[in-house]
Amino acid sequence: MSVGLRAHVVVPSRDVDVRLDIGPDECVALIGPNGAGKSTVVEALAGLLRVRTGEIVLGGRVLTGVPPHRRGVGLVAQRADLFPHLSVARNVAYGPRASGLGGLEARHRSAAALAAVGVAGLADRVPGTLSGGQAQRVAIARALATAPALLLLDEPTSALDVDARAEVRAALRTARTGRPTLLVTHDPLEAVTLADRVVVLEHGRIAEQGTTAAVFGRPTSAFAASFSGLTLVRGTGTGDGIALDDGGVLPSSTGTAPPDGPAIAVYHPTAAVVTRDGAGPERVVTALEPREGLVRVRAGDLVADVTVTVAAALGLVPGDAVRISVPADEVTVYQRPGARMSR
Repeated sequence: MSVGLRAHVVVPSRDVDVRLDIGPDECVALIGPNGAGKSTVVEALAGLLRVRTGEIVLGGRVLTGVPPHRRGVGLVAQRADLFPHLSVARNVAYGPRASGLGGLEARHRSAAALAAVGVAGLADRVPGTLSGGQAQRVAIARALATAPALLLLDEPTSALDVDARAEVRAALRTARTGRPTLLVTHDPLEAVTLADRVVVLEHGRIAEQGTTAAVFGRPTSAFAASFSGLTLVRGTGTGDGIALDDGGVLPSSTGTAPPDGPAIAVYHPTAAVVTRDGAGPERVVTALEPREGLVRVRAGDLVADVTVTVAAALGLVPGDAVRISVPADEVTVYQRPGARMSR
């Protein structure tokens, strides 16, 4: 596969060391907890952060040391930050003009970019009259008008309401086509609908990476599991389930790891059943949290989402001993990456 972007971002002062390859028509979602190094990677690629070691190569061109305005990189951040005194059309034309294009060509670029993201009708408006979603689509058009060789999307919908996010995602799908794109997001739907691959950062390093289906369907890091809405537990394969590191067994009929080898299991917390004296591994409740109309029960390595009625009937409080079971067809067990099968 030809590579659109090949980067090795090394920032010792922030303890970040990340290697990224992004294909010429590929979108990679960069996810991870706060402080994992996502913003550092974006700033380094955009040229906003000076990187003295490592290397950034875009389309065969070495960008290390090249100033931001000469990199051919488009950035769409959380907020549009449009020039308030310029019309929408002039905001979008600003980038092409700054790069040296004449007024006529810049206006053509502006009109084409606005049309591409569905806001051509806003050309004569000023930013102060736009909704948040409209302003963000104009910001996407502004990035497109410069014909970027790389597009950086830094949580582009996080400041928008639900309805506006849907409109902006449609614009982002247009924007990412035909160029390498890096998407930083905390929104699972955004990652699933826009990205081809996912890279998970933890503590300034890559914790796991793969296709969206692989990372979200069979996560190997705690963050990717949580991002996918799943609970991840570790243990030893039994052939028909997993013996948990913290004690107890979860049966599985969906994907099994070889017996006696290091294994991972994932399940959705809503599938778990909490009882006082029923089946399943015994755990001590460590926390109870409200969760979208449910109560999340955290008990060591296991998590269950139960209704308020169930939580009240059990009279749960932190410190209680409970048993948590999960139906076998709701548990997926697979071999832990890098683990060797026992002989």
